[in-house]
Amino acid sequence: MPRIRIPGLAARSRAWLLAALCVAAIGVDAQAQLVPPDADPLAPRTADPRNPPRLTQPGVTPLVPPLVFTPPPSGAGDTGFDATNARKAKAKENANAKPKPKSTDAIASTPAPLPISPYQKPPTNSANNSASNPAKSAYAMAPGDPPVDIGPIRRKPTKRKAHVETDDPYAPLGVKSGGFIFFPAIEFISGYNTNPEQVPGGKGAWLYTVAPEVLVQSDWSRHELKADLRGSYNGFSPDATPSLNRPYFSGKADGRVDVTHDTRIDLSARALVSTDNPGRQNLQADLAKLPIYVTTGGNVGLGQRFNRFDFSVKADAERTTYQQSKLTDGTMASNEDRNYNQFAGILRGGYELSPGVKPFAEVTADTRKHDLETDFSGYQRNSNGLTGTVGSTFELTRLLTGEVGIGYTQRKYADARLEPVQGLIGDASLIWTASALTTAKLTGKSSVGESTLPGVSGTLSRDIGLQVDHSFRRWLIGSVKLGFGYDDYVGFSREDKRFSAGLGLTYKLNRSAQIKGEFRQDWLRSNVTGVDY
Repeated sequence: MPRIRIPGLAARSRAWLLAALCVAAIGVDAQAQLVPPDADPLAPRTADPRNPPRLTQPGVTPLVPPLVFTPPPSGAGDTGFDATNARKAKAKENANAKPKPKSTDAIASTPAPLPISPYQKPPTNSANNSASNPAKSAYAMAPGDPPVDIGPIRRKPTKRKAHVETDDPYAPLGVKSGGFIFFPAIEFISGYNTNPEQVPGGKGAWLYTVAPEVLVQSDWSRHELKADLRGSYNGFSPDATPSLNRPYFSGKADGRVDVTHDTRIDLSARALVSTDNPGRQNLQADLAKLPIYVTTGGNVGLGQRFNRFDFSVKADAERTTYQQSKLTDGTMASNEDRNYNQFAGILRGGYELSPGVKPFAEVTADTRKHDLETDFSGYQRNSNGLTGTVGSTFELTRLLTGEVGIGYTQRKYADARLEPVQGLIGDASLIWTASALTTAKLTGKSSVGESTLPGVSGTLSRDIGLQVDHSFRRWLIGSVKLGFGYDDYVGFSREDKRFSAGLGLTYKLNRSAQIKGEFRQDWLRSNVTGVDY
């Protein structure tokens, strides 16, 4: 190396000056290499800790490799520059570090490797790249795969919340069309009934059922329309007498028109197609097939909210008609005396006691007008009814949803020979999500049915049911069903008690297909001899 002599400077001062010139030369060369001419001026840059931004030109941040400072040997200055050319301790090699290029320049090889520029791509390390490491890519979780246990660490699982409809991977997604979402389904059933006639000593028969259904829900920002349409056809062995084949359809549509934020119009329509249950007292003797009846109705109402208080008034109308009965001798029997119209008015008030709990009180007054003033037995069946109910609706974070009510009903008939039908009633439709795996459903219903028996005013029926579903797996659900019913024939000393118990199992293949199995036992116990089955 050529020596540089500057008159007037001592040997130690000359050494300091030479070190400064070398450092400046290295910094200029690094800046020329690491800052490309077309670099983004807004990209982050690494500043020199020995040259703060306040001493640099605006907009330019020099990139200078960090210097390695070691304790100065004897005879060296305090700047960190070693003028004695003493051998330094060899640093440990990094397995992932880029190998240093060989150079004959002693000064260039002294400092540490230059840092990676933000404008340059980092070196590819095949040991840490999952794309080139088959050991990592093979255990990468694909969508839908179960978790892979990759170590001895076992964390405590988090507490699972109660499931909702959207959490069920086997729940149907529905079909969206316009502003509606449709949930269609169809069910095919085959089985055996040991007593389809529901009479003492009845014979068994094979059965089949086809049950289509569709649920409709609007997807609007305002207003609402929802419908539940369910139908079925039960067919039995052709040798069954009378023919027990029977259709069934139950449809209901509810709508809401939001006039203002607190005022609404409630609309509803319903239809029911069915037959009297086999073994009931209203059926004629020597029937060849069960007669079909049709009930259609609807209501319109106005609702108003006053802060937490909600008040509504509705007008309801309903029509029930029976077809003629076909007898075993080929003749037809009229059921015109069973046809009637019903008109009702409903007042309801509810107060939101707390979010999710809304007690209510409801009063219903109705009148029934038959097509014939006097039935075929000589009784006037027109009547007026009054029913009062108190209860509450629930919607507690999806753990408890539904409605429960209890009340009292009374129905008086135009014929003085017919006793009033009166008594306690209850209605319930409550779903309780006990856990993420177990759900319980409570149902209750009370009704006053018409009668064709001479001297019998009507039938006061009360039914209650409990169903518990437990998920052994998300795709395997077991069900337990229990039911109790009570029929009081007012005007006749007959009381029937109905019991039922069932076990079911549902295997969900996917969102669109399920396989079900059920075993059910029904009993009837009456205070009248000869009717138990």
